[in-house]
Amino acid sequence: MYVKWKIQGKLFFSFDGTRQAVRDPMFSSAKLVSELDLSKGVASILLDKEEAIVGNYSCEVTESNREGETTVELRNSTGSWFLPVESACIIVLLFLAIIFCWAQLSVIASKFETVLHKKISIIIACGIFTIVAVVGVILFVPDGYTPGSRAGLGLIVVPTVILLPLQYLLFGMVLDSLSKTAYALIGLESLGYITAVAGFALCVSACPVLHGSVVIAGLAIMAIGALLSLVYVCFVGSRIRDHQPPRKAVEEPLNDAKGVMLERCVTKEKN
Repeated sequence: MYVKWKIQGKLFFSFDGTRQAVRDPMFSSAKLVSELDLSKGVASILLDKEEAIVGNYSCEVTESNREGETTVELRNSTGSWFLPVESACIIVLLFLAIIFCWAQLSVIASKFETVLHKKISIIIACGIFTIVAVVGVILFVPDGYTPGSRAGLGLIVVPTVILLPLQYLLFGMVLDSLSKTAYALIGLESLGYITAVAGFALCVSACPVLHGSVVIAGLAIMAIGALLSLVYVCFVGSRIRDHQPPRKAVEEPLNDAKGVMLERCVTKEKN
């Protein structure tokens, strides 16, 4: 089988059945998609974006006494890397996870007595993560499969690992020792992170995106885990508050004891 690829009638790539040969140094990245699929009539080639020149490409395939030629036109157009709905879901789920994390910190700060430097450390970590997420969204929003959009998706997905130790620290500020529920919620968020990173790895090398739903599923799991953690923190806070004895009930016996002591002192003075 012999394959020849031409652009505007000029040969730049050929395959003689045993080896691939690039005839033009301007197309040094040219290679067959799959040599095994040639027998099925698939003679597609891959080119780097920088080398793909706009124009008419023709492919000639010769096998035994059969010969065929196909012409295709390469156009330059700009389109979305992700569907608008997918992009919106990724951004919304990311910020939901961030909001739920800040909400947990607010609940803990208002209902629990904690060490000040721990609060400050967590606030700084949450602030840094929020800034990184905003930068990632700014890079990710523009259309097209560009290095900037890929870097933006990376800044959206990869730094979410910060939420895992943050969640552990937030639970540690509420509980003396982490319960099975707390570990389960951290495990749920870890599962979401692994799923999101796997989706990112699948998406970053493909255009159009084929596995955008994997990234969305991972971020959704993380957002759900953060929401359930917020509910759990609120539940623990209300339970601790309900078990605290009323301040008046504690003060009244103390006042009675002080009154008895004063009466005894007055009696002794009279005697």
